[in-house]
Amino acid sequence: MTSHRVRGDVPWSSTSLQTVLACSLIGVMGVPLISPILPDLRTVFGISDSQIALIITAYTVPGVFLTPFIGLLSDRLGRRTVVLPLLFLFGLAGGGIALGPSFRGVLALRFVQGIGGSGLMMLAITLIGDFYGGEQRNRVMGINGSAIGIGAATYPLLGGVLATVRWNVPFVFFGLSLVVGSIALFTLEEPSIDDPPAMRTYVSRVLSAVLVPRALGLWAVAFLTFFLFYGGILTVLSLLLSDVHDFSAGQIGMLFSMVSIANAAVASQYGRISRSLDPKELIPLGFVGFGVSLLGVWAASTPVLIGAMLLCFGLGFGLVMPSLDTSAVGLVSSQFRASMLGILTSMLWLGQTVGPITFTGIATAAFDEPVTGYRFLLLCCGMASFVGGVLVLLALSRR
Repeated sequence: MTSHRVRGDVPWSSTSLQTVLACSLIGVMGVPLISPILPDLRTVFGISDSQIALIITAYTVPGVFLTPFIGLLSDRLGRRTVVLPLLFLFGLAGGGIALGPSFRGVLALRFVQGIGGSGLMMLAITLIGDFYGGEQRNRVMGINGSAIGIGAATYPLLGGVLATVRWNVPFVFFGLSLVVGSIALFTLEEPSIDDPPAMRTYVSRVLSAVLVPRALGLWAVAFLTFFLFYGGILTVLSLLLSDVHDFSAGQIGMLFSMVSIANAAVASQYGRISRSLDPKELIPLGFVGFGVSLLGVWAASTPVLIGAMLLCFGLGFGLVMPSLDTSAVGLVSSQFRASMLGILTSMLWLGQTVGPITFTGIATAAFDEPVTGYRFLLLCCGMASFVGGVLVLLALSRR
């Protein structure tokens, strides 16, 4: 087995790294690609705001429950044995939506697609932890986060453009996962890790690691990050831009790309940033960025100002996500790494799942006009994120 732990630089020519980055790009595709067309899908299927959120929820629900088991299977059976079927399942189910099923059929296929997508980014992070160590791991983790940011910046733009042809054309693009899976079949190496212990010992050690205070903090941060992003930005802001500013899917996609552009820029420099600041400092700093962004979106009166505030959200995202990944990877040895990252990813999926239905549900149930509710929720979440981040930074500085 080829060793990747040789230098601090990024091994761009490594087929393993290329496959890992491809898996991450596929894993992040499931929601950003179609988020700009959510308003259009309301018309296509004749459904309400709360129902349209189900298109995201149906995709994210499997990840809440399955990623810990996917991590366990990966630790026990090997990385390749798990990641390849997920790639093919993602592409087949996602591409199947392009055939134009009923709304219930779309939800069913999104659920199956979510099973495929649930473990891809988690396994990509696991493979980085397996293949790389030390400063090189931080650099590759940052590059992976940057790639995710670039992909997430491109997908809303691409989804909006493809939707101008027909509403179902963006779903055809999910078939790219079949190509990646076919290539990975021949290029993805199986990392060399120690054999896991007996199942009872394995489960006992994982449960012990999951419940330590440091790990519990990571799970909470993961949930809140994606709760705010998928609920407050990708769902609520998409509807606000359509209903208040009369934006098209393509225009919404262009604005959303601001988040991912800033994320990619910051994450690409994470290796350098992490030399000066510890992840426990970078995470609350990122939440300060979330708070400034959400408050700015609430107060902004023009699309230009909204775009600037989305850049701020992306800056926070670029600090938080690599910090979460590197912290989780370092919690345990390689024998248990996938299971721990499975728990982390489960929390991310839970945030994705709960965020959209919470924001839309509260806004439609508690307010006469959903738009009023959306703006109120942005204000409350922005204040909570900003104040919480500042308080944690102050507490750390006193220590």
